[in-house]
Amino acid sequence: MTQFKAWIDRNFKGDPIIWGIVILLSLFSILVVYSATGSLAYKYAGGNTEIYLIRHSMLIFVSLVVMWFAHKIPYRKYAVYARLGVIISIPLLLVTYLFGSNINEANRWITIPVINQAFQPSDLAKLALIASIAGMLAKRQNNIKDFKSTFVPIIIAIGLISGLIAMANFSTAILLLVTCLLIMFIGRVPVKYLAMVLLVGALGLTAAGFIGQRGATLVSRVEDFMNKDEIPFQAEQSYIAIATGGIGGKGPGNSEQRNSLPHPYSDFIYAIIIEEYGLIGGFSVLFLYLALLYRGMRIVANSNKAFGGLLSAGLSFALVIQALVNMAVAVGLGPITGLPLPLLSMGGTSLVFTGISLGIILSVSRGDHQDESQGSSANSAAFGNRTRLKTA
Repeated sequence: MTQFKAWIDRNFKGDPIIWGIVILLSLFSILVVYSATGSLAYKYAGGNTEIYLIRHSMLIFVSLVVMWFAHKIPYRKYAVYARLGVIISIPLLLVTYLFGSNINEANRWITIPVINQAFQPSDLAKLALIASIAGMLAKRQNNIKDFKSTFVPIIIAIGLISGLIAMANFSTAILLLVTCLLIMFIGRVPVKYLAMVLLVGALGLTAAGFIGQRGATLVSRVEDFMNKDEIPFQAEQSYIAIATGGIGGKGPGNSEQRNSLPHPYSDFIYAIIIEEYGLIGGFSVLFLYLALLYRGMRIVANSNKAFGGLLSAGLSFALVIQALVNMAVAVGLGPITGLPLPLLSMGGTSLVFTGISLGIILSVSRGDHQDESQGSSANSAAFGNRTRLKTA
């Protein structure tokens, strides 16, 4: 037993509670996706429901392996990787918009040769931009109020990446803009600059809505949400699933709405969770995501380097806000977006990038702990008052 604990301590470092949350959500994802893909299996796999179970389980396993490798890399190296990722993302987003696979009237995917796996460049761009903004803010803490040297490069990066994503994926672009604003707020950027980013972002997203592929869909979904007299079919089926779930749910595998609800294994998986596991299951999932956010922000509060704290904050916000939006849509608190539920929804490369994000958060907690054990400078409670951030 002692040897096993020593092996765990050597190989699984960082925040143990985040490890636990990820494992719980991953195992739960396998159960729910297996249940929700029944109709999909009969439609595309001749009734072989195990094919999606095996495929999703393998992707969960790959995402956990990627997460483990990501948490072993010193988090400071991600500042370099992020700049490279932003440079690569720009042409990838352009190529995808012009020549990518058209699904649901939007070019969001390109197919990776050899493995024949669909890939959304917006996943890479989102991760790279968050890490880049964290790096730029960390390096400029001593002259954070300088408009030209600090603010201009940041707003160019945010505007370019968010605008390109919005051409085909409006909800992801809005989520990314909000995340960047939160990082900048924690990074002590003056409020007047935040207001400027918000204004420029709103104008850019509006322009992308007119030029891009999803402007009409966005307007339609907002109008449907505001029109209480006529409920969209997806939302109606989601409400039925939630209303019939009760307190304890119908039990694993006993969902009825999975056969009529569009995308019950991705966009509306939270409705299936409540239908099968009831309000107890729904609140448990919500609690796990809020606990993940709390642990991510604990890492921020305990971080003794600006880059590590901002990086953990940005990635934690991105994951949990997306989860909250997905759940809000399922219960009728927001217009339909098409955002999956991180760690739970069936996906491809999106699961892998979620694993990378979580691995980076763990790397920050691991790295700062090592810094302290090696006699690094005193722990900073800087993020509490946004005034004592140390440079990376």
